Amino acid sequence: MRRYITGTVAIPALLAGMVGTAAAQDNQTRFEQLEARVAGLEAQDAESSRLKFNVTANTEIQIYGFARFEAFYDFDTDQGDLTRTSRIGDPAFDTDGEFGTSVRVSRLGVRSKTQTDIGEIGTQLEFDLFSGSDETTSPNLRLRHANVTIGDAWLFGQFWTNFMPLQHYPRTADFNGPVGITFARVPQIRYTHSVSDELTFSASIEESVGDSSDPVLTAAASYQAEKYSARIAGLVGTFDAGGVELDTNAVTISGAVTPWQGGEFAATYVTGQGIGNLLIGGGAQSVGGVENDATGFTLAFTQSVSDKLSLGVGYGNESYDLVTTTGTGATFTDLETVYLNAFYTPVDNLTIAAEYIRGERTDAAGATFDADRIGASITFAF
Repeated sequence: MRRYITGTVAIPALLAGMVGTAAAQDNQTRFEQLEARVAGLEAQDAESSRLKFNVTANTEIQIYGFARFEAFYDFDTDQGDLTRTSRIGDPAFDTDGEFGTSVRVSRLGVRSKTQTDIGEIGTQLEFDLFSGSDETTSPNLRLRHANVTIGDAWLFGQFWTNFMPLQHYPRTADFNGPVGITFARVPQIRYTHSVSDELTFSASIEESVGDSSDPVLTAAASYQAEKYSARIAGLVGTFDAGGVELDTNAVTISGAVTPWQGGEFAATYVTGQGIGNLLIGGGAQSVGGVENDATGFTLAFTQSVSDKLSLGVGYGNESYDLVTTTGTGATFTDLETVYLNAFYTPVDNLTIAAEYIRGERTDAAGATFDADRIGASITFAF
């Protein structure tokens, strides 16, 4: 059984080395910008003065969010209102053509900032409509983020896992995005320390996404320069599998480079064991009481054609050593996605997107199945 511990052995040292306070840049603003990237809303104006107001002399409230309408068509496999690559080729979801719509990605959030003697205290509450079933006419509210920040260093509450490479997450119109990358929001305690304007370290104690009585520890380092950026993160913890405690540990490396004006190449790579519950494809954490080793990667290129139009192309892959069996009896060891998209912003905060996605599933016998999907959406951010 392999053990993926590269990049995680420094977690205790990093936790111990970051107990001192230091002046840091506004990390909350950075997080907001990265979330906008994940949502495909790079044009949103989060600082609109129309939606800010003071409740006291020291406290400012900001309301933000967006409304989105999506339409999509599956040619071969009914994937629902977001890509589900593990369904491809499963007879339970075969279709000669399936059209659907959704508003479930729409979200609403509230932030506050209060000036105190110990620094600025911030809060965030954010919801979308992705709870429960995939009903599109009367979807249910779901909590995304709920946290308190103290100064620029501390975060307490639910937020993106520190292990996730938010900075280099590919931009897609589809909510899931490509396979091969980690994605999770978890309750946590996180400390962030900026050594300089370019170099930042962070470490967290997080609640496990899987079934576990133990916390997960993560640590990350990121570097941001004018034309390139890089990040490395490690994760270590345990999870329960049928009453047996198993190990989970992993490392993720990501980076991006801007070789010319408006163009960007980005890539992510993750490898580890027991991390299927963190990956978009959702492979099994373990099989038969043994940790399932997994590897995933994404490649993406975006080009701004003008200040209103940008084009993108990308690829995602994730593979598992052990076979995952889905709820309908289908199996997979490898998943792939290829996507092409365009984002058009005719006026501030209004984004129109179109996207083509091709997915592929490889089953336990080595047979491959593929499917095509197209989608379009209109989003207004406030």
